Amino acid sequence: MDEKRALGTLGLAMRAGFVKSGGDVCERELRAGRAALALMDAGVSENTRDKFSALCAGKNVPLHVLPEDALGNAIGHPGRMVAVLKEGPLTTKLESLLS
Repeated sequence: MDEKRALGTLGLAMRAGFVKSGGDVCERELRAGRAALALMDAGVSENTRDKFSALCAGKNVPLHVLPEDALGNAIGHPGRMVAVLKEGPLTTKLESLLS
């Protein structure tokens, strides 16, 4: 994983409007089928990790875990633990960088 490029692409995706963040918002987007990629901070609680892992698996949405504090800092909202991205070219690019 090219972490620096991935986090830069994530920031660009946030500015372009592809990213939704926060537990309740992400859960709603996943349940509605509007999420193409899910991201989780490594420092997330065990309950949140289990909840989003199961939800992503049930909806066939790839889930990637980012290093602690990297997610919130990359999207400009320190402290955010989960985020989802809608379908688009930046999402595809980010997923390839994270794989």
